[in-house]
Amino acid sequence: MSFPSSPSSAALESGSVSLSDLTFDLPDGTRIFDGLDAHLGTGRTGLVGRNGSGKSTLLRLISGSSRPTRGSVTVRGTVAYLPQDITLDPTVGVETVLGIAEIRAALRRIESGDGTVADFDTVGDRWDVEERALATLHRLGLDRIVRDDADLDRTVGTLSGGETVLLALTARLIEQPDVLLLDEPTNNLDGAARDLLDDALHRFPGTVLLAGHDRALLDRMDTIAELRDGRLRMFGGGYSDYEHMVEVEQEAARAAVRDARSDVRRQARELAAAQVALDRRARYGRKMFETKREPKIVMGMRKRAAQESAGRYRREHEGNLDAARASLEQARDAVRDDREIRVDLPGTVVHPGRRVAEGPLEIVGPERIAVRGPNGSGKTTLLGKIVDAGPLVPHALLPQRLDVFDDSRSVVAETERRAPHLPPQEIRARLARFLFRGSDADVPIGVLSGGERLRAALAIILAADPAPQLLLLDEPTNNLDLPSLAHLTQALQAFEGALVVVSHDERFLDEIGVTRSVDLER
Repeated sequence: MSFPSSPSSAALESGSVSLSDLTFDLPDGTRIFDGLDAHLGTGRTGLVGRNGSGKSTLLRLISGSSRPTRGSVTVRGTVAYLPQDITLDPTVGVETVLGIAEIRAALRRIESGDGTVADFDTVGDRWDVEERALATLHRLGLDRIVRDDADLDRTVGTLSGGETVLLALTARLIEQPDVLLLDEPTNNLDGAARDLLDDALHRFPGTVLLAGHDRALLDRMDTIAELRDGRLRMFGGGYSDYEHMVEVEQEAARAAVRDARSDVRRQARELAAAQVALDRRARYGRKMFETKREPKIVMGMRKRAAQESAGRYRREHEGNLDAARASLEQARDAVRDDREIRVDLPGTVVHPGRRVAEGPLEIVGPERIAVRGPNGSGKTTLLGKIVDAGPLVPHALLPQRLDVFDDSRSVVAETERRAPHLPPQEIRARLARFLFRGSDADVPIGVLSGGERLRAALAIILAADPAPQLLLLDEPTNNLDLPSLAHLTQALQAFEGALVVVSHDERFLDEIGVTRSVDLER
């Protein structure tokens, strides 16, 4: 890992990324995107798109860890990349993650009088490496775990998931890169850590490309880049501006569909009317031929001319109808999939005044309780204690990893196993409410994306007998793309039971109508 001493501000501001005809295919030939052209200059860009659209792939291509099938990526300056899944050996020391272990060892040998020429070369002009590392760690709120240079010897296993992410981010910032690539950096971060990350990005003088679903963080971006259907589109402003512009586009697209559908109906009516007129002409022609009012050769010529004219007339109207249908399909393609989840299960209703749970958390009626607190404060533990205490109504707990299902079974098979009281057609109907229609319900759970897996989990547990009247959700928005987050929000807004939700996403908590907050301290 390079550790430049102090690059000039001009060098940092020069960081940029250019994509030219960028194309990438999976080993099986599936094309993720085709011919992307874009330029990212100094500033913060939020990369959004559905799970599977290629966001992580694009970051890997820019970082150089993957190679494109065609086209090029040109990066001006140095790049630091923080992947989505930080897998660090728990026995590895903090100094190793930060990339300063060899420099620190060389400094110790020099300070003890045993330094060699190689040690001086290793240190170079980085004599303040520990001070700079500590300053960056403290700026990101890690002063509680790394107070002085002795704490740099701690191991990763002593850190929480959120602290590990911040440590890995610190390692990238210490490199002082010109371009910083972040893939879902707020997963596992509490509210305070998210604020520190936002502050670090605000201070960063180069180019930031951040793939994520944290709408609060995305709202503070300078630009939103949307990866959709293999195309990359740039929108000025933050996520709220992007949402507004997309909605304006969608309203125009829906209006175009309405106009195109009307045109198809009009063209169909005109074709039917034309066919009636042609049939009338044909009957008149046959009558004239039968009465033989003109010579046979003249009648034959008139018949051929009439047939040719009728053919042109029919083809013209058929062509108009085909063109109208093509326009309708094109207009429909511009309308985004805005399917909604429907939850209308009377068995989940909790009436006001009914006692739902006692013990570590008393719940009465259809309360919606947010459990907040820093990483390591015991939020997940609290959910477990509520379950162990025995809620007074049917309940279900969805853990972060959603590893409570048999991944080898299809969505419909797992639902049938857990809801044997429901006939097959009712199971299919319920799964359809959660957007698992037709063959989508026959897909193995193990191959579903994060959002699909969460939808399947909700569908399965709500099909139980009795249906849960208390849902306990542990960080349900982690790893969800924005459409999936919208689907989850729809489902929970319609749920009429009690909710206990652990989440750092304040906008999500507001949208599901939280009525009470439980704040835990570390």
